[in-house]
Amino acid sequence: MNEKNTLRQLAIIVWLLFTLSFAAQAQVLKPATWSYDVSKKQVTVGEEVELIFNVKIDKDWYLYSSDFDPELGPMVTEFTFQKHPSYELVGKIVPVKPKKKYDDIWGGEYTYFTGTAQFRQKIRVLQPDLLVKGSYEYQVCTDVDGRCIPFDDEFTFTNKHINITAAAAPAAKPATASREPTTSQQPTAPQPTETPAVTTDTATTSAATDTATVLPIAFSDNTATITEQAVAAPLPVTETDGEEGLWGFMLIAFGAGLMALLTPCVFPMVPMTVSFFTNSGGRAKGVLKAFVYGLSIIAIYTIIGTVVAKLFGADGANFISTHWLPNLLFFLVFLVFAMSFFGMFEITLPSSWLTKVDAQADKGGWIGVFFMAFTLVLVSFSCTGPIVGSILVASAGGETIRPVVGMFAFSLAFALPFTLFAIFPSWLSSLPKSGGWLNAVKVVLGFIELALALKFLSVADQVYHWGILDREIYLALWIVIFTLMGFYLLGKLKFSHDSELKYVSVPRLFFAIATFGFVVYLIPGLFGAPLKALSGYLPPQTTHDFDLNSIIHQNNGRNTAVLATNELCEPAKYDEFLNLPHGLTGYFDLEQAKACAAAQGKPIFIDFTGHGCVNCREMEANVWSDPAVLKRLRKDYVIAALYVDDRTELPQSEWYTSAYDGKEKKTLGKKYADYQITKFNVNAQPYYVLMDAQENVLVKPIAYDLSVENFVNFLDAGVAAYKATHDRVAQK
Repeated sequence: MNEKNTLRQLAIIVWLLFTLSFAAQAQVLKPATWSYDVSKKQVTVGEEVELIFNVKIDKDWYLYSSDFDPELGPMVTEFTFQKHPSYELVGKIVPVKPKKKYDDIWGGEYTYFTGTAQFRQKIRVLQPDLLVKGSYEYQVCTDVDGRCIPFDDEFTFTNKHINITAAAAPAAKPATASREPTTSQQPTAPQPTETPAVTTDTATTSAATDTATVLPIAFSDNTATITEQAVAAPLPVTETDGEEGLWGFMLIAFGAGLMALLTPCVFPMVPMTVSFFTNSGGRAKGVLKAFVYGLSIIAIYTIIGTVVAKLFGADGANFISTHWLPNLLFFLVFLVFAMSFFGMFEITLPSSWLTKVDAQADKGGWIGVFFMAFTLVLVSFSCTGPIVGSILVASAGGETIRPVVGMFAFSLAFALPFTLFAIFPSWLSSLPKSGGWLNAVKVVLGFIELALALKFLSVADQVYHWGILDREIYLALWIVIFTLMGFYLLGKLKFSHDSELKYVSVPRLFFAIATFGFVVYLIPGLFGAPLKALSGYLPPQTTHDFDLNSIIHQNNGRNTAVLATNELCEPAKYDEFLNLPHGLTGYFDLEQAKACAAAQGKPIFIDFTGHGCVNCREMEANVWSDPAVLKRLRKDYVIAALYVDDRTELPQSEWYTSAYDGKEKKTLGKKYADYQITKFNVNAQPYYVLMDAQENVLVKPIAYDLSVENFVNFLDAGVAAYKATHDRVAQK
């Protein structure tokens, strides 16, 4: 009897452990908490006020921002504002200093927040009784276990806690020609009971607005109420560039400074300048002047970077990085720089500037040393100008700190040899003699400038979908450019300023080998190879017209599907805009999948996924692509890919009110997001469920796991459980 009780207790403990482990995975998460503020306590009709959306994000999670291309893939945070005569929108929603990252899966750059986030929307108050209602949609993800979750919620701002006073005289409505037509709305009729949304803004501006003293606004809807005590103060924001990215940029700028030293305008001046300091009244005084000279060079270039930072700022940085006009201008500027390095012409400053600065340098003293440094900067401009310009152009697309640190790193490398050689003059004897190799450095830089110019044209092409510089065209041009550079290094291509090359030196040969090796690396990219090392510089993979890998997958998928008799029972709904990877066939509607599974006697493989789920794409690319996984999916299962973030509106007859949150579900995505929560108590993706046609779960569902072996075991266990269940039914 005691043994039976012991066994029963052990069974209960095992069952509880299993239940707890499943519950730990199967839970509804909400890693982002939103709160709301305003930027002014006192507002007069006709004045502007900012609505502030603060977000607190759980550790190890990140929130996608609103200021990147919504066609890229991840789910962009979007805000919808309803019409009301009490206000009008001024401009677009502004995310405050999101971070940037390039992702190989999406093949492009997106913006995101960690820890905290803030969005601001400026409005103009038109009536004393303010009412701003709307909704927002967003997505949070984590790299810890690969989950992504889409959310949507509603907001209401009123004047309950704002002192709105009438204007002294009726305010004439300001001209709105400069504003976006979709974001400035002022209806003349009273608001109806059901008001249509006026705009869904995906901001293209990243302004760093000041955090003013704020007073909470009443927030209420059918799901939540935020009181004055519950509303948090504006959250701190982070810099766009991470520390790692900034250090990387500084390293590139430092390397550019070293490269500038090897140009014909600068290299011959090193021994001349150092000789002046070594003959200036004693070694100690000469070394001190050399330090001042180097610091002066750093100061001059850093001041240039500061001026650029102040001119552009955060608003200008985002405008530069996304708008076609500056990117097209930078493309032309880089083109001109390349032609200058090739020897077509020289970029020089007015001679009067050089004369005035040189006259100041002749006066001597510490001021004279500073103007000697200034003279070097001006004299070397024809060689350093394109390099400095390239750094400033690259840095202008980031935050305001980048031009400053970029110029500091460049000038530090540029000034270092002058100071070191003044301290250790014996090192001068080890310098190579000036010659034709200096011009070769300029020409090589010209090829690099030409290749980099395409990056700016590519940005404008991607943002505005011109389609003139797709991935294979971009790669073809790079292959041609670097092939010509390789031939130049071998002396097979010459320019007007080149000296006679009697033989190829060993360093030059090694550079040629590296260049041709790079060309060979690029060639497979013409046929669809991902070229991951260059993913940040190339157009996204989706722009590639001839992607051999994709074609093979599709054809292999069709052939294997026929051999495995994995044919659909009926045409799949929504297949005109939804699809499965690797040539797989399946459904995007659960009822269709259930009917087909019953007809074919197969279990259902449910893939809870989303358009903006990067970890779903990673699972498809790394796990689903395995032949063992593809074989089982094609042969053993009816696939149902249920998109939880798709915005396709359902027929009105299919609308329903959720028992979970009491909201009406009108779209395909919200229907299946609600189904995932109510059926499985989970809201994260990817999430994979194996069930039969009666919706009986066969094995414990799984989520993000890049182990192919685990996924194969999961699929095999589902088939075994399905057969066992149906064998028992058949025996009865």
